[in-house]
Amino acid sequence: MKKYKPTSAGRRDGSVIEYKKKLTSTASKPLKKLTKGKKSTGGRNSAGRITTHYRGAGNKRTFREIDFKFEKKDVPAKVETIEYDPNRSGFIALVCYADGERRYILAPQKLEAGDEIIVSEKAKIKTGNRLPLAAIPVGTFVYNVEINPGAGAKLGRSAGNAIEVVAQDSKHTTLKMPSTEIRKVQNTAWASVGEVSNEEYRLVSIGKAGRARHMGLRPKNRGSARNAVDHPHGGGEGRSPRGHRRQRTKQGRPTGKGQKTRSPKKYSNKLIVSRRKPGRLMRGSK
Repeated sequence: MKKYKPTSAGRRDGSVIEYKKKLTSTASKPLKKLTKGKKSTGGRNSAGRITTHYRGAGNKRTFREIDFKFEKKDVPAKVETIEYDPNRSGFIALVCYADGERRYILAPQKLEAGDEIIVSEKAKIKTGNRLPLAAIPVGTFVYNVEINPGAGAKLGRSAGNAIEVVAQDSKHTTLKMPSTEIRKVQNTAWASVGEVSNEEYRLVSIGKAGRARHMGLRPKNRGSARNAVDHPHGGGEGRSPRGHRRQRTKQGRPTGKGQKTRSPKKYSNKLIVSRRKPGRLMRGSK
């Protein structure tokens, strides 16, 4: 993490990650055949209506095609570069398989150029290797975890995240999520050994509004500062209370303050052993 001398208000509180120490110096540009253009939605859906607020503009981003399915099994691969990806918080790695094919994967911590990885049922428990959950011992930290076998990695993909294997039974593996939730997943699903790279990501302070605008983030305003027609918390004379027992979104749905928003009839409820503990226990803090 790097902090600058306080030569201005933005410099005083801002901080950045020292990418030169973490990325491969030779990888100045991504591999062209694994990239494509990416159009910014500005938070709008296919009908042109804003469904996610406070998004828009920002720098253009080239989309890197990341392999989350890992269909090349039992073929060793060598890591060529560790690179930055503007579309995700973790770093990515360019790997070259023994047959000459190159792909981008999500890079774990401590993975370096020149290391070898493999996707195999008989792979060693080594950082970057990928195995079925049934073959991973209890106490191991994993990432890029599948929910349904063969559907591709869905869990544990954000910077610094890791999922702990806490138990094994005949059909399921019990996992402790970064949110502190404990849940079961079919043990035929695959996972990668290790923790997602760029663990300092959550410590970055943006520092100034202009930097946030470059990231595509627009200004936010409080619901209580709006008119009644624009938000359930709006209206009233002066600083008025929200007038509802529960905090609400613009659409009137409950949000924040530890309120439960999960559907009580969701199909995967039976696989959750322990619900997450909101507050200070989340986000890796102690």
